[in-house]
Amino acid sequence: MELLPWRVNRVANSAPGVIPAVVAIAYLVQAGGILPRLLACLALIGFAVIALRGYHLGVRCEHRTLVVRGYLRTRVIARESITGITDFPAVRWTTPRGRKRWTPITAFMTNANEISVSRRHKAQAVGKLRRWARR
Repeated sequence: MELLPWRVNRVANSAPGVIPAVVAIAYLVQAGGILPRLLACLALIGFAVIALRGYHLGVRCEHRTLVVRGYLRTRVIARESITGITDFPAVRWTTPRGRKRWTPITAFMTNANEISVSRRHKAQAVGKLRRWARR
């Protein structure tokens, strides 16, 4: 089961990478030296990665694992290790050695300025995730 935010939210989630990437392009066009252009290219690549990862934020529930895709990393959690899903939302889980961990689910974080339909969609996705984790 794949749980993703609405497409509008996915586009908004890519903004932290897209907006600085546009600035990097503008700087690249007007930069004079080789080093400033090289740095602008590296920044552009980094921001493009953030933009793509932001668009693909979400959760995939497989038979025995939960895959949480975030801005900086993708975490794979064994289903039997999950101890709960918080309202934040985040996954509480335990490592095989017994260490307690917490992985935020950035895709379903809500905002007070968000429209109610979007908040409801995210709450339903978190509810589906909780039901999957309890099985």
